[in-house]
Amino acid sequence: MDVKNLSIDFLRENKILPIDETKIYITRQTPYFAIEDFKLITGIIPETILISEEEFQEKLEEYISKLESFSEEETYEEEKLFEDLLSGSDTPVIQTLNSIFLKAVRASASDIHFEPFSDKVLVRFRLDGVLQEISTIPKSMYPQLVSRVKIISKLNVAEKRLPQDGRIKVRIGEKQLDMRVSTLPTVFGERIVIRLLDKSNKVLTLEELGFSKEDLELYKSIIYKPYGLILITGPTGSGKSTTLYASLLELKSPRKNIITIEDPVEYQIDGISQIQVNPKINLTFANGLRSILRQDPDIIMVGEIRDVETAEIAIHSSLTGHLVLSTLHTNDAPSAVARLVDMGVEPFLVASALEGVIAQRLVRRICENCKEEYTPKPWEIDEFKFLGLDHPEKLYRGKGCEVCLNTGYKGRIAIYEIMKVDEELKTIISKTPETTVIKEKALEKGMKRLVIDGMQKAIQGITTLEEVLQTTKV
Repeated sequence: MDVKNLSIDFLRENKILPIDETKIYITRQTPYFAIEDFKLITGIIPETILISEEEFQEKLEEYISKLESFSEEETYEEEKLFEDLLSGSDTPVIQTLNSIFLKAVRASASDIHFEPFSDKVLVRFRLDGVLQEISTIPKSMYPQLVSRVKIISKLNVAEKRLPQDGRIKVRIGEKQLDMRVSTLPTVFGERIVIRLLDKSNKVLTLEELGFSKEDLELYKSIIYKPYGLILITGPTGSGKSTTLYASLLELKSPRKNIITIEDPVEYQIDGISQIQVNPKINLTFANGLRSILRQDPDIIMVGEIRDVETAEIAIHSSLTGHLVLSTLHTNDAPSAVARLVDMGVEPFLVASALEGVIAQRLVRRICENCKEEYTPKPWEIDEFKFLGLDHPEKLYRGKGCEVCLNTGYKGRIAIYEIMKVDEELKTIISKTPETTVIKEKALEKGMKRLVIDGMQKAIQGITTLEEVLQTTKV
C-alpha cells in the first residue's frame, strides 16, 4: 500500500491512520463506512487498533511531518498520485471504473454518464456530441463505485443528499486528463457525470478548424484589425473556445501582449498570460478585465460576456485601442447585436466597437473507415432547392463500423457564419439594431449562412446532410 494515496483530509475527517501495510489506528469516532472506503482505496482488509482522540491527533501530526519530509512539490505529488491511479489494484470496483475510464479515452469521449435506475445502472459516453449507451453496471456494485469516484475526486463520501463537484487528474500512457466530476442525488441513487479534458491535446490552428478557404481569409482579415470587438457566438458545446484559442495562436507574437480571463482555463498557451475566474474571491470577468487593462495589453480574450458590466468594459476596452475577443450565446451572427443591446449596452457603442461576429456549430464528420456514396433521396434534393442551391449527383454517409462504434461518424468539424461589420452595417446597428434588418443587409453583402456552409461540407463528403439540418435548424 502507498500511504501517499490517502489524503490528509480523508484521514483527519474519518479518524483513520495507517501504521503499516496491514494495520490502522482508529478511534471511537471513526465511522464504519470509512473503514470500507479504506479497503476500496488500498485493496486490503486492515487490522484495527483503537486509540484515544488525543493520541490520534498526536500520531496524525507525526504522520504529516514525516510525509512532508519526503514529499516534493505539490504538483509533482499530484501527478505521481494520479499517474498510478489506473494500476495496481485487483478489487472489482476499481477494475470496473478503470476499464470505463480507459474505454472512454480510447473512444475520445467528452463525458461519461453513470445513471442509476430501479433495476440497473446505465453507463453512457458522449461521443462527438451525442450520447451513446456503452454498458450497464450491477446495482449492487454501484454504491462502492460512487464511493471510489468521490474518494479520488476528493468529495465527501458520507454526503449523499446534496450535489457535489470535484476534479480528478489522471495520466493514461502519454495522455494527461483533467476530469471534472459532478454528482447529483436522484430517486434511485447518485447520478455521476464526468467531463474529460485531454490536457495533452494540442491547440488547433485556424487552418485545422474547418474554415473554407474564402472564410479563412475573411476571418483573418477581421482578427488582424488593430483594435475592436470580435465575438464568437453559438450554444454551449459548439466549439467557441477552440476557435478563440486558435485565434490567439494565430495572433501570438513577441511584439504583442496578450492576456486572457477564462472560466475555466481549458488549454495553456506559451507566451500568453491566462487568468482563471474565481467568484469566491470576487475575481469575476468584470473585475479581472479592469485589472487586465492596467497591464498594458494589446489583445484581450474574455471567455464569455455574461452581463452588462463585462460587456461595457469589453466595448470600452476595444474603443481605447485594444483588440478584444469574446463569446456570446446566440443562434446566429446578426443576433449578437440584439443580445448586447438587450443586456443594456447602447446601440451606438456596439456599432462603434464591433468589427465582426462569427456564429458556429459543430457537425459530426463521416467516418473515413466506412464512408460510402449514395444517390440523394427526393427530400434531400428538395432541401438543396429550398436553399437555392444546385443539388449534387451524389452524397456521402457512414455505414457504421468498429472504428466509429457503428455510428457512421468519427470526429467533428465546425461550420461557420461570418459577419464582417463594415461602415454601412455600423450605421444600421446604431440606428435600428433589429436582427432582421441587420441579417438582411449582411446577406445582401455576401454573408454565408450556417446551413449553407454545412451543405457545402455535405457535398464535399465531410459530413451528412441529415447532420447539417439537425444541427442548424433551431
